[in-house]
Amino acid sequence: MGLKKYRPTTPARRYYTVNRPTVSKSKPEKSLILSKKRSGGRNNMGRITARHRGGGHHRILRKVDFKRTKDAIPATVKAIEHDPGRSALIALVSYADGEKRYILCPEGIQVGSSIISGDDVPIQIGNCLCLANIPVGVEIHNVELAPGKGAELVRSAGISCQILAKEGTYAHVKLPSGELRLIDIRCRATIGILGNALHSSVSYGKAGRMRHKGRRPHVRGVAMNPVDHPLGGGEGKSHGGRQPVSPWGWLTKGKKTRKIHKASDKFIVTKRVKPKRRK
Repeated sequence: MGLKKYRPTTPARRYYTVNRPTVSKSKPEKSLILSKKRSGGRNNMGRITARHRGGGHHRILRKVDFKRTKDAIPATVKAIEHDPGRSALIALVSYADGEKRYILCPEGIQVGSSIISGDDVPIQIGNCLCLANIPVGVEIHNVELAPGKGAELVRSAGISCQILAKEGTYAHVKLPSGELRLIDIRCRATIGILGNALHSSVSYGKAGRMRHKGRRPHVRGVAMNPVDHPLGGGEGKSHGGRQPVSPWGWLTKGKKTRKIHKASDKFIVTKRVKPKRRK
């Protein structure tokens, strides 16, 4: 159905949009669910280590198959569902031997579609196979970083990556961030572009919808008093007068959090394209 807009009957409704993708089932498969334990941003000692988290609607986790290890067994899509724990839609598939699993749902997959995984399977949307058997230029998602570990890359709604070249035992894969990375050709990926691309276009319209997602209020440092934050105080509206920092003086914007020398650096051919900062 796409994005739905509302008449501006209230100030919040003026910018309120809802993404309603076409799904065929609302209740999950009981054999493929888990209860979600929420921490509220607290560590094992009960201390808050991630601020502004807590509350939110109760969620039930779906067990999604990121490995796709049932080779040469055809499966039929029984339902397309919404997963509250991720932006992409998921598809409930039933294999020929009777087993049911959830997979990430790419664009073009409908109820009744047939998929399969393995080494010698056709290049068709929803099929899973090794990078060695995928032609150059094909759009893929759900990509592994290590053979047999399960997909770790390209799992969000509306994105995909592309194989640009193959050299020896590695494939040159361009990721959605613009990063060009070497990935072992034994790693698996799924053909197609993930659906629900309008997920990123939603305008939440009011703070209450963010509370339903488990995000608590976040007050700007420049709006506080000097006793509460390093950026607080000043006559009139101030801009802080220093680098953006946390209440304890830690740099919060621009500081590199990635290790300087990481073992996987040698697999990065071109680093990701940095987004332009607003002036």
